[in-house]
Amino acid sequence: LDLSNCSLQNLPPGLAEAFSVAVLDLTENPLMTLPNGSFLGFTLLQLLAVPLPLGCPGGNNAWEKVMTSGSTRLCQGQRNSCNSSGEPAWPCPENAACAPDGPGLVQCLCNSPFHGYKCLREGTFPGLLFCGVLGATTLSLAFLLWGTQRRKAKAP
Repeated sequence: LDLSNCSLQNLPPGLAEAFSVAVLDLTENPLMTLPNGSFLGFTLLQLLAVPLPLGCPGGNNAWEKVMTSGSTRLCQGQRNSCNSSGEPAWPCPENAACAPDGPGLVQCLCNSPFHGYKCLREGTFPGLLFCGVLGATTLSLAFLLWGTQRRKAKAP
């Protein structure tokens, strides 16, 4: 995706939809900063070219190779932040596994069959029970209101 020399002062809002891009060129733009989380979900990004004043997103440790060439900084080969050498693996809950989520970003995904907050619930969501209770409550309230309000509707 070539966005070089587009006079961008900020990253375009629609850039998040291009999460499957492998090469991104942002050079020759008057960008001042790259906001945290700008590349959330960009797990396939392998080469990023940014103006020299900017650093690589996630820091230099998030990339295999960081080079400068003229007025360009090249960030090449995104590293997996979950098992980076020299640093402990990302602390995920007991029933979850770390997964990369962009340069320097990670997410914790629940292992099957766990789900919910901190992956503490086991099994699947009780959809039938939930819908049954919701339906019964709705019908009960509807009949209660129909019974109490129909006298007022009949009176002229």
